[in-house]
Amino acid sequence: MEIVELKNRIEQRLSNEIRFCYIEKDELTIQAPCEHYLSVHNILRNEEEFHFEQLIDLCGVDYLDYGVADWSTTKSATSTGFSRAVEGKQYKESTTTDSRFAVVVHLLSIRYNWRLRVKTFISESAPIVPSLMNLWASANWFERETFDLFGILFDGHPDLRRILTDYGFIGHPFRKDFPLSGNVEMRYDSEQNRVIYEPVSIEPRVLVPRVIENDHRYQVMNNKDNHG
Repeated sequence: MEIVELKNRIEQRLSNEIRFCYIEKDELTIQAPCEHYLSVHNILRNEEEFHFEQLIDLCGVDYLDYGVADWSTTKSATSTGFSRAVEGKQYKESTTTDSRFAVVVHLLSIRYNWRLRVKTFISESAPIVPSLMNLWASANWFERETFDLFGILFDGHPDLRRILTDYGFIGHPFRKDFPLSGNVEMRYDSEQNRVIYEPVSIEPRVLVPRVIENDHRYQVMNNKDNHG
């Protein structure tokens, strides 16, 4: 299999630079420590045996309270597994207690028809990695989005500023501790002829999943089946 060949090449070439290399659901993922973030991507981009000439996606992940249930579930549901995400074991083995955030990069090699996911965990106290813009120009807006939504910094980015939220936006909305109602609300003031920001007037609330145990639609179908 081509993906197995890629895995073997990565394990031979990057054995000293990566922590994990595994195949799951026919997808190959490697985990690179923060100190080797730039060097690993440089090898994957420029060496002929890999030749990942395209960066197709870059995003952030917040692992705050990862694996901790937010609500009580019914007997038929669990507070773990897919309801809380599916990579808990790898995350716990691969990070320290300070590794709250991760940067995930998806690469494409057109020459070899390979796809690769590179995951790097970074600390909450210093959420910063080098910019990949010198390797792939497409990293520009992806890194700006990740900074805007998660507050992750990219050292060396020439224009690291917000791209999706407003200039005066407070906080980073994709962080798990960001309030659902936000920190401020805005409205247009016809007297001042401008948009103004005010404290949020919505009371905070906890969302609890609604479980419908008895659905009349299925009862009707069952009755029809029982009576032919």
